[in-house]
Parts: sequence; structure tokens; C-alpha cells
Amino acid sequence: MARADDLDRFYDVLERLDRRVGGARRLKNCTGHMDWPDRGVYAFLEPGQYHEDGVRRVTRVGTHAVSAGSSTTLWDRLKQHSGTGDGSDAHPHGGNHRGSVYRKRVGEAIIENHDLHTEYPDWGERWSTVDRDRTVVRDEEYLLERRVSTYLREQPFLWMDLDDEPGPKSDRAVLERSVIALVSNAGREPIDPRPVDWLGRHSPSAAIRDSGLWNVAGVEDDYDPAALDLLETAVDATTPP
Repeated sequence: MARADDLDRFYDVLERLDRRVGGARRLKNCTGHMDWPDRGVYAFLEPGQYHEDGVRRVTRVGTHAVSAGSSTTLWDRLKQHSGTGDGSDAHPHGGNHRGSVYRKRVGEAIIENHDLHTEYPDWGERWSTVDRDRTVVRDEEYLLERRVSTYLREQPFLWMDLDDEPGPKSDRAVLERSVIALVSNAGREPIDPRPVDWLGRHSPSAAIRDSGLWNVAGVEDDYDPAALDLLETAVDATTPP
């Protein structure tokens, strides 16, 4: 029961964070002009899916700048997930899934769900392995990029301020790994299993289907309960943007 108790504590802290920042946001309503912390950890929540007591379930956990010397900000990462705005002349409301693993995974699930493999043969491939004109590929993938943007911009998310030096052993990296391992159902007794209509159930990745998260790395790892103390400290330091 230790994991169940720790999950309850995790969601209690997340609910406190929700109140502290004035409610979860959606990317469609966010801009870089908001006062985001430079560095932090974020959690996307699934509309209509809940942990007990009405707290929405986490379906993606992420951070940024975990490579030494990285200058990526929290908003930089969120903007990559959100995609392009209406000011993009060539591909408004599209995006670049090769710059966002979250976008890539959601697109893969849409392809599987609607059998679109023929329409998008290069989705998820690195540019170095795509033997076609990039402009043509971008144009072909535009409609799917728009569908991914529509999906992601509707996902509520919460964030917490956690500013330390970039690196794989940073507090942000430690917290991200532990939360993923705690929430994941992969390789363990399921808690809060996803409903059959969750898009991630169509993912070609067993890690996503089994974990109930859009994350892949670390979904079968052991979590560190002490990271929940770090989570509480980060929540207490977070203010609305």
C-alpha cells in the first residue's frame, strides 16, 4: 500500500499547487509574456480522468535544461509542445514534432488509431534518416501537426518553480524521474488505470500503453519517496505567472 499512500500524497500536493496558481492552465491560453519561472517541472492532466476526490490524473511529466550548460527555459519547452501560433505564415497552428517528444508520441497514437501510416510515412523519423525534401515532408505532415496541436492545447497542466543548475542530477531531473515512476502503472499493480478511450492506448509504445503516461523513459523504475518532500518545497515556491 506504500505506493497508493504516496500517490494520495502526491495528488494532495498537486491539488495544493492548483489552488496556489489559481487553477491549471491550457496552452491555448498561454503566452511567453506571462511571468513563467525560468526553470521548473510541469505535469499535464487528462480532462475527464480523475484520481480520487476529483483531482485530475497526470498523463505527462516533464522538465527541461537537464543537460549541462543548457539555457532552455520552462516556457521554451511548453512552447515546443504547443506548436506554432496563428502568426506562422506557412503552417499556422501546426508545430514541429521533431522538437517535442510529447508531440511525436501523440501523433503516433493518432496515426495508429486512424490507420494513417500511408499518409505519414516519415512521422517521428529524424531528418537525417528522411530521404526526401524537407519542405515537402513538412507540408505533408501539417494536417497531423495541427491535430496534435489541437489535442495538446486542450490538456490542462500545472507547473512548479524549481530553479537549479542544469544537469542530469539536478533537483528538476530527480523530481521528474521520481514522479514518472510513482504515477506509472507499467510493471506494477495498476492504480488509476486509463479508460479504454484514452488516446494513449493506441500508442505503438508499450511503455505508454502500460504506464498510462505519455512518458517512456523511467516508467518501470523505482521512485524515491523522498522526492515528495522536494515536490512540496517546489510547490511552496511557486507563484502564479
